[in-house]
Amino acid sequence: METLLRLYDFLPSGNGYKIRLLLTQIGIPFERVEVNVIEGEARRPEFLSINPNGKIPVLEIETGKFLAESNAIMVYLSEGTEFLPYDRFFRAQVLQWLFFEQSSHEPFIATSRFWVSILGKAEEYKEALEEKRERGYAALKVMENHLREHSFFVAERYTIADISLFAYTHVADEGGFDLSQFPAIQAWIERVKAQSRYISITHESSSWNGYSLGVSH
Repeated sequence: METLLRLYDFLPSGNGYKIRLLLTQIGIPFERVEVNVIEGEARRPEFLSINPNGKIPVLEIETGKFLAESNAIMVYLSEGTEFLPYDRFFRAQVLQWLFFEQSSHEPFIATSRFWVSILGKAEEYKEALEEKRERGYAALKVMENHLREHSFFVAERYTIADISLFAYTHVADEGGFDLSQFPAIQAWIERVKAQSRYISITHESSSWNGYSLGVSH
């Protein structure tokens, strides 16, 4: 009997959502452990023992075997599935967009959302949010230009490149970004939502066995 995958996660997190969405769409059952990053649970010794970087998500593949970083986890999970192309060039393009998401997209769009909608400190971070805005919109423009000519980001098919970029893009308004000026992105968002076994970012699937960090298991 295979070990049930265990996902250490924070429900509002887009990075965690990437993994929940992919696991659900592949059809892999998993167990979810809520790690409340607002209350500092990711900095506690029991969590740092599985990810010294103190961030979610972390996937426990088997007892004592952990993998961190959302996009790395997605590559691991999607090997041999339709979500990761076999073609060498297309696979490299997927990685290209995953790197783009973490370097040019997430630090600006996701961080803004965290400050505004999760922490509720838009006024406190007002100046920092203004600094994030320009580069966040620049990332969205790169995506918009690509999606004007393509249905999805790689090989005209839904892959983990789409999941990665969708996670924080579709809730970018929660960080103060106006998506109404990006019609190609809006159309792509609807295409992603139309995919089989789609779940929302706050959806808690009945297939999960969820509990909080610190509860014995």
